[in-house]
Amino acid sequence: MTISPQDLLAAASHSKAWPFQEAQRLAKRLPEGKPGGVLFETGYGPSGLPHIGTFQEVLRTSLVRRAYEVLTGGVATRLVAFSDDLDGLRKVPGNVPNQAMLAEHLGKPLSRIPDPFEKYESFAAHNNAMLRDFLDRFGFDYEFVSSSDCYNSGRFDDALRAVLANFQAILDIMLPTLGEERRRTYSPIMPISPTTGAVLQVPVEVVDAAQGIIRFTDADGSVVQQSALGGMAKCQWKVDWAMRWVALGVDYEMYGKDLTDSGIQSGKIARVLGGNKPEGLIYELFLDAKGEKISKTKGNGLSIEQWLTYGSEESLGFYIFANPKSAKQLHAGVIPKAVDDYWQFRAAIPGQDVDKRLGNPVWHLLRANARHEGADAPGQGETLPVPFSLLLNLVGVLGASATREAVWSYLGNYVADADPAAHPALDALVDKALAYNRDFVAPTLAKRAPAGGEVAALRALDAALAAADPATSAEDLQTIVYEIGKQPEFGFESLRDWFKALYETLLGSEQGPRMGSFIALYGIEPTRRLIAEALARA
Repeated sequence: MTISPQDLLAAASHSKAWPFQEAQRLAKRLPEGKPGGVLFETGYGPSGLPHIGTFQEVLRTSLVRRAYEVLTGGVATRLVAFSDDLDGLRKVPGNVPNQAMLAEHLGKPLSRIPDPFEKYESFAAHNNAMLRDFLDRFGFDYEFVSSSDCYNSGRFDDALRAVLANFQAILDIMLPTLGEERRRTYSPIMPISPTTGAVLQVPVEVVDAAQGIIRFTDADGSVVQQSALGGMAKCQWKVDWAMRWVALGVDYEMYGKDLTDSGIQSGKIARVLGGNKPEGLIYELFLDAKGEKISKTKGNGLSIEQWLTYGSEESLGFYIFANPKSAKQLHAGVIPKAVDDYWQFRAAIPGQDVDKRLGNPVWHLLRANARHEGADAPGQGETLPVPFSLLLNLVGVLGASATREAVWSYLGNYVADADPAAHPALDALVDKALAYNRDFVAPTLAKRAPAGGEVAALRALDAALAAADPATSAEDLQTIVYEIGKQPEFGFESLRDWFKALYETLLGSEQGPRMGSFIALYGIEPTRRLIAEALARA
């Protein structure tokens, strides 16, 4: 179904999908854009490597950006990935080499500390390169901007003068939010020591705001008067955030619930500096399998590398898409459903009317980055020949004999032209199914013995399969299974009980696939062998 630009624009203006809800608020402020393009920003602290939180924030911001472009009929936009690399190193990360060397540079800006990996000119340069590689890997369309470049080049100088000119007003905003001890040393501007090179947390006196001159006491006790411009000072975090919004002209930035208070204070400071707080969404944070907050210290999260070992990039985007204001449990158990749901929603796109299409997560995901032609391009209704969940069941039954070659040999029972080259998406998922089964499914499988009426029902199923043509369709095989489960002599209170018995005795799990599809994929004779093995345990 082809959708006209006029219908698309009309539907976007009242769509309830959250990216369009965000875009509608931004369009009220900037209905026709602005010179240089409407600016979306996402921030990054380069003391660590990019992670799944980095991915979700850039993805969600990109979704709003694309929705705004649709809503405004193609108004120009830009996305900046901003690295706060003039920040001082507060502690030595535990996962990097040369820790003793880094310890010698505590307090110094990340961009002025040697690279512990000995590959780049600074620690920040290394991690910034990792960020760019990370974003490029997923095809995001962005501009990289670093704090050090902005401070050192003078790009932030006018905004810094405004901070100095409004020094007391900013203190009036910030001091009531701080504890007594912090108030004694707090300054909106943090000078960089001329003797140690460290970012100093000391009181600062403004000598000449217009010239950018400040006075402070250095670490050695000497009183220093120097410029705050040109990279010789940086702003405190909340002031820095506000100053950046004003200096760069940021129109939209989302952030996590943990930064809610920071956003409030930074918004007030932005207004003092003569600007406005950007539009933005406050999103909920990820939780682990127990519903607890994910912590780097506890190591209870799921890394993006782990997700991509067991699931696809698209499935991760699909899982992240759902209501960002609700907390999500992030663990391996959510991956199989996310993979299958992605493909289900992708297959639905061509037949959907405009309103449903704009509410389809995959429609948004296919527009999110520079890699895709767009959600209405040919092939976006592509389907996956075998659901990932069914693939996992097949791998689980194959057990120790499960290999890529073995899986593809069985796929020949179910998929026309069962050639990996003809089905690249499915082929990629074969490797992920093997990994997922190895690490999460196989250790938990335990096939129980059938009992009571289950024994007779399994014998009836075996007899029916023995009489069936090897080419019987998945639907007809499903009907055979249904009819046996409905027979009163076997004593099942519901078909649910019958299928649960099949899963537990044949597959070793409490849940499973449509049995007709599984039998068609695995083959009638191999399924009969599973039944024989189960009956032998009775």
